Amino acid sequence: MELNGKIAVITGASSGIGAIMAQQLAAQGAIPVLMARSVEKLSAAAAVLNGREHAVYSLDVTSAAQVTAVMEQVLERFGRIDILINNAGYGVFETFLSASLDEIEQMMDVNYMGTVRCTKAVLPHMVKRGSGHIVNIASMAGKIGSAKSTGYSATKHAVLGFTNCLRQELNGTGVYVTAINPGPIDTPFFDKADPSGTYVKNVKWFMLKPERVAAKVLQAIEKRIPEVDMPFVAGFGVKLFQLFPRVFDKLASGMLNKK
Repeated sequence: MELNGKIAVITGASSGIGAIMAQQLAAQGAIPVLMARSVEKLSAAAAVLNGREHAVYSLDVTSAAQVTAVMEQVLERFGRIDILINNAGYGVFETFLSASLDEIEQMMDVNYMGTVRCTKAVLPHMVKRGSGHIVNIASMAGKIGSAKSTGYSATKHAVLGFTNCLRQELNGTGVYVTAINPGPIDTPFFDKADPSGTYVKNVKWFMLKPERVAAKVLQAIEKRIPEVDMPFVAGFGVKLFQLFPRVFDKLASGMLNKK
């Protein structure tokens, strides 16, 4: 897909890789449509687009009515949505015993059902046009579990399952689906997920730069890549886990369980 002139909706675009993807898309001539709950943060993210064409919408992905209304506004304004990047999400690292049911439900509502709601609102228009690309930001946590990630990891497992099934359903329609599975990224995500800073300190050497992840997303859209695992060593770890789960658990538990 040529990015120039494409209408690209990005949820969770007020900070982190969402905001950086908007910058990189705008630099390539696309028209980023930034969505998040905080209008103030969205305005700050849009301010660095150097006057390039864009749009900003306040959106809470947990509200089906709001998602439908906002996506309809975008379609009315631009006539189409070429790219949907489901990036909204958050995590809280707690053991299952100490985590509240409310927190687990809220993570699932935002990370998984938010992706479902946005896709449901946009997909019929893409299918009707016979063109489009949906990118779901999942996680390596959706492939390999670790301590204190029961709630968060389950949401990303759900996103991956949804993405893989949707890709099969849309085969031949002209609509493409991509899953992006990054390891830990150096973004404000960890302000909530790891307020003590312990996990970040332990895995700082392993953390991905958000600019690199955003660039991989754009590359996946351009080349219609179905799935991206990063970094490479994490992708290799997934293969090892699939082939030798017991051996992997023994070898990798010390590295994974640093929260």
